[in-house]
Amino acid sequence: MARLILFNKPYDVLSQFSTDGDHATLAQYLNLPGVYPAGRLDRDSEGLLLLTDNGALQHHISHPRHKLAKTYLVQVEGVITDAALEQLRRGIMLNDGPTRPALAQAIAAPALWERHPPIRARKNVPDSWLELSISEGRNRQVRRMTAAVGFPTLRLVRWRIGQWCIDDLAPGEYRSEEIVGLPFKKLNKPPLHRP
Repeated sequence: MARLILFNKPYDVLSQFSTDGDHATLAQYLNLPGVYPAGRLDRDSEGLLLLTDNGALQHHISHPRHKLAKTYLVQVEGVITDAALEQLRRGIMLNDGPTRPALAQAIAAPALWERHPPIRARKNVPDSWLELSISEGRNRQVRRMTAAVGFPTLRLVRWRIGQWCIDDLAPGEYRSEEIVGLPFKKLNKPPLHRP
């Protein structure tokens, strides 16, 4: 049996327990000895971070070989076009090579919590939202993908990893699940989910 923690990581929090002296870390939110992040989420991104006390589950979630789908809600500068969405669906050439094809669709602005601080707003530049699901985990990949198609990311919220979804967790909140039945064969590729 493995313990899995679903944590809604707030903006400007590092995905680690050790402090760097300048930013908040997981230690300010989670007093759970023996659990470790399964993957990471950048300091300027928000949303679902999984932690576990089981090395095999941690490996399964974070290793690229397993292609566990990660779904993001992405606010971009400008009104996302069908052509840009199609490019994302085909895969984007980044400076470290081509990405795998993504699932991408335009969505209405989701009902999310307020971000602190709020995103920068420009009166004459509209913004829009998309849902993007990828099965890779390169450094700042989603941000680089949207920029490559001409729509810089303003806000990035990871909503789902595999079968696990952030659902109604507020920033800084978590819930615990028990995972039974290793290995983890049924954890891949959920459908897109709109909050």
